Amino acid sequence: MAATRTPSPLQPQALPAWRRAVLKVGSNLLAADGGGLTPRHAAALADFVTASHAAGRQVVLVSSGAVAAGRALLREHAPAAGDLAARQALAALGQAPMIALWQSLSARPVAQVLLTHDDLRNRRRYLNARVTLRGLLALDVLPVVNENDTVAVDELKLGDNDNLAAIVAALVDADLLLIASDVDALYSADPRKAPHAQPLARIDAITPAVMAMAGDSGSSVGTGGMRTKLEAAAKAAAAGISTALFSGRDAAVLQALGRGQLQGTLVQAPASRMQARKYWLRHAPSTGQVCVDAGAAKALAAGRASLLPGGVLGARGEFHRGDLVEIVDAEGRPVARGLSQYTAVEVARLAGHHSREIAALLGYTCGAEIVHRDDLAAVREADRGGDTHA
Repeated sequence: MAATRTPSPLQPQALPAWRRAVLKVGSNLLAADGGGLTPRHAAALADFVTASHAAGRQVVLVSSGAVAAGRALLREHAPAAGDLAARQALAALGQAPMIALWQSLSARPVAQVLLTHDDLRNRRRYLNARVTLRGLLALDVLPVVNENDTVAVDELKLGDNDNLAAIVAALVDADLLLIASDVDALYSADPRKAPHAQPLARIDAITPAVMAMAGDSGSSVGTGGMRTKLEAAAKAAAAGISTALFSGRDAAVLQALGRGQLQGTLVQAPASRMQARKYWLRHAPSTGQVCVDAGAAKALAAGRASLLPGGVLGARGEFHRGDLVEIVDAEGRPVARGLSQYTAVEVARLAGHHSREIAALLGYTCGAEIVHRDDLAAVREADRGGDTHA
């Protein structure tokens, strides 16, 4: 059965364990009644982010609201909402006040990251965005991601921040996607039109029947509705990431969320993010090999270690940055598999050197690791055909 009904109001349920999450905040939670932006609901969301950071978790924020903020600045001179070029101008105008709102609510520095779908389709730009977001999280900064509406005509017309949030969740290896809106859950029918509609506590699979329950956008300030949220949840589930849909207007719901309790709809991924990613890393075709010494082989086989240049003996075959490579010991036995941050030629030049020498040797750096631990999976004994080598 794809969905489980619960009587209204929704009863709390446990959130999946998470270390890193993407929180998407819709325009309806930021737009003021008289135009512009308001901290009325954003403050409680910011408190949740702060509490999560205090608990040792990381949050990436995907925030709407730039177009609404830009329209408020122009007031009676604001162009019609249906004009794409005008919406681009409004987005450019509203980015600054939107970022300023989040900075005013955060004790941590806030960084703006603007992405287009082209950034996420192009391998080099995708990896650059990934490195940037990881770097911001490592610096304990709150990244606020938005689509670069000012230059992406097609994406502005066809895209939405719900789906962008799902893509970002996969980009940063998030464990959980959190979507806050003005609706408290997915209902069996549109509750505005069907009084007997019931909230759904859990979705195990997004089927056509589940999609049929979703309506359109409920407000003129947003570009998405429940349908786009379910589309985003489906994208996240395919990457092993569960999605929580909940009301961002209820401070009690957000406080419970900080305690690991969800009052909303949980779209459960069929496997954990780690399981899905590790399976893919272990079994997808590789394009080359990186040979490592005994010390690196032992550390990688134990798991949760990155491959640094100092443990590399050399590279075999031809591969590019972002390609999946097989990591082998000096005798050619598989140890791990992962995504290389450098090309085969660059790996050969860096072999045996310290990470701090990368910039001097190459004239640039793509990170201190040849393969980051988040992009690496140790090869299990069964995958080595019974080889007992550690």
